[in-house]
Amino acid sequence: MFENLSERLEGAFKQLKGEGRISEINIATTVKEIRRALVDADVNYKIAKDFTNKVKEEAVGEKVLNAVSPGQQMVKIVQDNLAELMGGEVEEVDLSNKPTIILVAGLQGSGKTTFSGKLANFLKSKKGRNPLLVAGDVYRPAAINQLNVLGEQINVPVYSEPENKDVVAIAGNAIAEAKKNGNSVVIIDTAGRLAVDEQMMTEVANIKSAVNPHEILFVVDSMTGQDAVNTAKAFNERLDFSGVVLTKLDGDTRGGAALSIKYTVNKPIKFVSMGEKLDTLDVFYPDRMAQRILGMGDITSLVERAQSQFDEAEAKKLEKKIRANKFDFDDFKKQLNQIKKMGNIKDLLGMIPGVGKAIKDIDISDDAFKGIEAMINSMTPYERNNPEVIDGSRRKRIAKGAGKDISEVNAFMKQFDQMKKMMGQMGKMKGMMPPGMNMPMGR
Repeated sequence: MFENLSERLEGAFKQLKGEGRISEINIATTVKEIRRALVDADVNYKIAKDFTNKVKEEAVGEKVLNAVSPGQQMVKIVQDNLAELMGGEVEEVDLSNKPTIILVAGLQGSGKTTFSGKLANFLKSKKGRNPLLVAGDVYRPAAINQLNVLGEQINVPVYSEPENKDVVAIAGNAIAEAKKNGNSVVIIDTAGRLAVDEQMMTEVANIKSAVNPHEILFVVDSMTGQDAVNTAKAFNERLDFSGVVLTKLDGDTRGGAALSIKYTVNKPIKFVSMGEKLDTLDVFYPDRMAQRILGMGDITSLVERAQSQFDEAEAKKLEKKIRANKFDFDDFKKQLNQIKKMGNIKDLLGMIPGVGKAIKDIDISDDAFKGIEAMINSMTPYERNNPEVIDGSRRKRIAKGAGKDISEVNAFMKQFDQMKKMMGQMGKMKGMMPPGMNMPMGR
């Protein structure tokens, strides 16, 4: 995500980070490089020019020329302006109405149906709501079935009328059903087409007029770049939507849509979606995204994901075991499972400052822990609870059972022993938590 843009921006800042004299000419050259980087990332030229003009004005106004660290000062100005370009403040969906009616619109293939399922899962698991999904795409044969499958996976009811083609009537009936059953949120999935056309726009506008939704979310495939921005403009002129959802941000995206869409339609990006898994939906934080674009990582989001997965009672038990130096392979496996629940491994590592750039060309699969799990699963319960008993002959048996070379088992055992010693030392220090461990972090 934004890898090329991040590299180009880093290159633009380099000349300001040296020991040489900083001048207005240096700054002008840097600003020009930033503008080129934005245009290459599929940002509209006018937007890129307005952005860099503002950065240049602030750079000189902030006395970057006389700053102790002009390079860092310039990065801060660009970071603040990037965040502002993408919306400045975070804006979540308004759930104050009962039921809250959310209309989901966008082109075919943008990921509307998958997003509807993800949103239902997010509102149920993170916000404590009781959502109802509504199958309003009556043209795509698999759409109703897809929504039913998603609903089953997250245990959320789906309202559909397979024989009815009147979407306005379906939406009205679904809202009546939600009121009767006490559903606090109604999420209406709608039909899309390959391009903006009058029939699609009329239908979704009719749904809006009939049900008066509290939120209209426009879902857009971020990989379509500037086309996504143009489509957003067309939808907004007709629907006056309340927020944007960027999907497929984990794909080969240059970032143009994320950087341009707020400027163009003056509507906030409310969610970003990555991958097919139903828990890969995040509230959009402009400041955090700006940090990631500039290679600073996103520790806040990483900590929040960790907090959402930890079980406080389990964490307290684990802390006791660490302090008593009793951490074993069963505990280690539980921690791996918690990390896997937090999302895509490469995406998680990219949230750590400096790591994203280092791993950008490395293919890190979500199956990265499979070899370790295979070795742990090849141990007996007694061995897992008592790592110190695993001698040479046991290691050979574990290697054979896991389909691994004995050297891999030896390396893993050595790493585990080193980690356990480090945990023991850190566990004795009040307030210190082992890195990567799923410990209470305070709420």
